[in-house]
Amino acid sequence: MRVARVAMSDTIKDDLVRDHVGLTDTFAARRYFRKFETITGHLMRVAAVMEQEGRISKLDVKVIGGYLQRLAATFQALSLKYLMTGRDTGTFFGSISIDRTESGFPVFRELLTMANDAQQAERHLAGTMNTHRLKDEMIRQIVGELEIPTKLQFAMSQRLYYEELVKGDLFWGQNDPQAHWLGDLGPGRRRYLVHWSVYDSQVNLPTIYLMEVEDTGARGLPVDDRRWPEVQAHLIAQSLAGLKLLTIAQGFDRDFGDLHPKLLRRIHVGPMYSAAYTLQTGPIHDVLDEAHSPEGQDWALAWTSERLESERVETERAGWFGTVEREIFALDPFAGRGIDTGATATERAIIMPARPFQVLAEKNPPGFREVRKFVVSPSGQVVSYR
Repeated sequence: MRVARVAMSDTIKDDLVRDHVGLTDTFAARRYFRKFETITGHLMRVAAVMEQEGRISKLDVKVIGGYLQRLAATFQALSLKYLMTGRDTGTFFGSISIDRTESGFPVFRELLTMANDAQQAERHLAGTMNTHRLKDEMIRQIVGELEIPTKLQFAMSQRLYYEELVKGDLFWGQNDPQAHWLGDLGPGRRRYLVHWSVYDSQVNLPTIYLMEVEDTGARGLPVDDRRWPEVQAHLIAQSLAGLKLLTIAQGFDRDFGDLHPKLLRRIHVGPMYSAAYTLQTGPIHDVLDEAHSPEGQDWALAWTSERLESERVETERAGWFGTVEREIFALDPFAGRGIDTGATATERAIIMPARPFQVLAEKNPPGFREVRKFVVSPSGQVVSYR
């Protein structure tokens, strides 16, 4: 035992600490992916309700919706990869690892492996039978040999997986910044919405960033061959859940003298809670446990939005004769929380089916009274409650 502990890699130790678990049962894995297919399908409706309430703009919905669609495509690809989990396929094939205590989502390593698979997808597809031949072989084995074509089913699942990777438009570990022009504010001053996303390796959650920037550079930011690559690399490097928005915005403001961050937002999609797959504690555990929800309705998804706004601008010396604008950001004034959160405001929401919501409303635990609730009806309609 002592030798095994010494030889254990840091990655494995981290997995044990975080209670990562592999879904080795066929039906458990398939139910897990069906659950996320349902959840991601509702998220666009939630974003539409937020737009109706005036909480986000139409452009925000388009941008956020694009990332949610890519996230849904990633889960679709992973569901095909692990379609034959727990079946005797004649080859050693692992199971998907999920973070059952922190996020309920697949662990970051799954996305790294998927990105590596994407680099080799064309080669894999070229070396396997196409779907029509695989179906013919399966029918021949079922009818002629009276056997379940498990190995051929596995081959089909892997081919479909690589076909999804070739299609692209997936949510990767890093999704590089893009810029949308919002308009000119005057001569030599433009405004952009810069957005990007990551699958945060610290918390195993997809995280979306949106930053409104005023640009006083000689060339527009997206077509500036010098600044734009530097901006992209800088923002991706700073996209960590452990960093406060204030730290990210101030670092950006210091490093780019002609780019002025006016509004920075960060959206955490998750954690996902489910009595069947995660080890939650506190009120959410009691709610899901007492709801006794049927399959497909036993879940709740947290949605947290942080916002940091520029309050005013100060000018300071730069070099011998120059000056540069520096943003002064507004922090949350209530109970001193702004110093701790590094944000102007933090809004928390939870999305859940009607049955768990009924239990939550009856129990009315203190920690959830200020959390906005988005309730999904059996028909798919989303209703917002405070």
